[in-house]
Amino acid sequence: MKQFGITVTAFFLLLVALSLASAQPASIKNTILTNRIGPSGGELFLANGDGSGEHKLNSGGNMDYDATFSADGKWIVFTSERNGSANIYRIHPDCSGLERLTDDDGFDDQASLSPDDNQLAFVSTRVSGTTNIWILDIKSRKARNLTGVPALQAAAGKMDGFYRPSWSPDSKWIAFSSDRGTDFKRHRFPAPGFEHIQAASIYVIQSNGEGLRKLTPEGEMAGSPKWSADGKQIVFYDMDAEYTFAARLFGAAASQIISVDVATGGRSEHTSGAGLKVSPQFLSADRIGYLIKGPGQKGELAFTTGEHGADAPAPGVIRNPAWSPDGKQLVYEKFAYDTKQNQPIYSKDQTFELRFSGEFPAISSTGKLALSPFGDVGALRITPFDKIAVYVSALDGTNRKQLFQQDGGGAFSPTWSPDGQWVVFGYGAIFNDRETKPSQLIMVREDGSEKRELTSGPLNSGFPSWSPDGKRIVYRVWKKEDRSLQILNLDDGKSTTLTSGNDNFPVWSPMGDRIGFTRETGGTNSYDIFTIRPDGTDLKQLTHAPGNDAHCAWSPDGKYIVFSSARLGFRDETPLYDGSPQPYAELFVMNADGSNQRPITSDKWEEGTPAWVPAMTTHQSKK
Repeated sequence: MKQFGITVTAFFLLLVALSLASAQPASIKNTILTNRIGPSGGELFLANGDGSGEHKLNSGGNMDYDATFSADGKWIVFTSERNGSANIYRIHPDCSGLERLTDDDGFDDQASLSPDDNQLAFVSTRVSGTTNIWILDIKSRKARNLTGVPALQAAAGKMDGFYRPSWSPDSKWIAFSSDRGTDFKRHRFPAPGFEHIQAASIYVIQSNGEGLRKLTPEGEMAGSPKWSADGKQIVFYDMDAEYTFAARLFGAAASQIISVDVATGGRSEHTSGAGLKVSPQFLSADRIGYLIKGPGQKGELAFTTGEHGADAPAPGVIRNPAWSPDGKQLVYEKFAYDTKQNQPIYSKDQTFELRFSGEFPAISSTGKLALSPFGDVGALRITPFDKIAVYVSALDGTNRKQLFQQDGGGAFSPTWSPDGQWVVFGYGAIFNDRETKPSQLIMVREDGSEKRELTSGPLNSGFPSWSPDGKRIVYRVWKKEDRSLQILNLDDGKSTTLTSGNDNFPVWSPMGDRIGFTRETGGTNSYDIFTIRPDGTDLKQLTHAPGNDAHCAWSPDGKYIVFSSARLGFRDETPLYDGSPQPYAELFVMNADGSNQRPITSDKWEEGTPAWVPAMTTHQSKK
C-alpha cells in the first residue's frame, strides 16, 4: 500500500509539473524588447504627376513603401511588411489584382519590373545577409542572385551592398547603386562621430550577369539611377559622401541631379544650389522630376524645368516618389510615427520574440518597465537631451508615470535593483557634452522617493548595471583623456576601476560571474563586444566583425547575449532615410562565449538598446 501511495504521489507530481510547463509560453526566456528607429506604419498614395489629386492606394497593408510603376503603367510593385518580413507585391493602379511576388524571411525591397513584366529585379538579403540584386522569373517564381557571384563581392571587412535596381528599356541592362568595396568609415559632419557614412557608385550590368561597368567615380554618394526612355542616359542624385550622415539626421546637406551618357560617360548637371534632392526620374527627354527632402521636411516635388509640385495634403510627408512612364501619375509613401511600445517586431528566428520599446528599457523582477525615451527620433520629434526623464510603467507600456526629471540635465539608461525596489540611472550631460560636463549616478525608489546621489564630482558617470546580489553597480566613466568602467560598492560608496579602455554600456550577467560591455577597437571594426570577470581578470573579446557591435544584453539564464551589429552593412541608400543615425543596425544573438553569432532581424530599420525580459514576467508582454 505504501508503495502504491508513493507511485500515485509521484504520478500526481508529474502531472502537476507537466501542467505548469504547458501553461508557460514556449519562448518564455526569449522575449526581447528593443528600440527600433523607424516608422510604425507606411501607406501608399497615388496622385497626378504634379502631386495634386492625392488619394490612397488601397493595397491592404499598414506598412507599405518603395513603390514603382511598370514600364507599361499597368502595375505598381511595392514592398510590404504585412506578413512580417519585407516582401514584394504588385497591384494595378485601380487597386485590383493584388499579387505577392516574393516569399522570404529575409529582407526583399526596392523592386523594379522588366519592360515585358516577366521579370522582377529587387534587393534581397536572402542567403548572404547582405543586400544583393536578385532576378525573379515571375511565371516560374525562380530567383537568381545577379550580384552575388564571387567576382562581384567585396573583400572581407568592406561594405558590400547593392541598391535600387532599374531596367533599361530594352531589358538587356540593369542599373543600380552600390557601396561595394568601400570602408566602414565614421562621419565628420556636422561633427565627428562613430556612425558610418556611405559612399556609393552607379553601375550597370547585363541581366545575365556580364559586362559590369562603373559609371561614377569613388568618393561620391550616387544613388537611385533611372534610365531615359531611349536608353542612352541614366539620371541619379549625387552628393559628397562625407555628408551622408547629416543627410539622414541633422544638418544641412546638398545634392544635385546628374545624368550620365551610358556610352561616353559624359556628365550633365541639371540642378544647383542648396537642398537635398533625391529620387530623380526622366519624364521626357528634357524634363526630370525629383524630390527635395531633409530631416523634418514634408518633401517637395520639383522639376528641372523650374516648376514645383502641388503641396501634399496633411498629414504625412512625401517620400520615394515614382512617376508612371508618361509622367501623368505619381506613387509615393507616407510614413506614420506613432507610439509603438510593446508592438511585435518580426524575428527571422521564431525562437526569439521581439517587441518594440523606447530607448534603454529595463525590466524589473516584479514585471515593471523603466526607460528613458529620447522621443520619436525617426520623426525628429526629439526631447532635448537636458530634458530626458526616466519613466516607469507596466511592461506593456500602460500606467506610465514619470519617475525622475530634473532641470539642468537628462536622466538616462535606468537599471533595476534585483528586488525591484530601486532604480539607478545617470543624470547630467549626455552624449554631446560628456567630455566637458559631469553626470552622476542617482538612485531612487520605484515610486520616485528617497533620492540618493551615488557619485559626485567632475566625472561623467552613466549607463549603470546592478550586480545580481544587489551589492555593487558597474558603470562607465567618460572624460576627455581617460575612460573606464568602474564598480561602485554600495556598502562603503567607493568605486574601483574595472577596465581602462574606451568602454561603454556595461551589463552584469545574471549569474554575476561576468560583465559584458562595448569597447572601441578602432580601424574597420570600430566597436566590439567584450566580457570580463568582476575582479578584472579573464578579458575576452567576443566579436570581431567590421563596423559597430554594441548594446549587449544577457538572457535571463546567462547562456546568450543579444547585441546590435553593423556587420551586414546598409540596406538602402542612406540619404533616403529620415532621423536614423545607424540604419545598418540589426540584432544578433550569440552564445555567452561568443560562439554561434547569428542575426535575428533582417530589415531596413535601426534596432538597438535591447533588453531581455525575465522569464517570470514574459507573459505580461503579451497582454
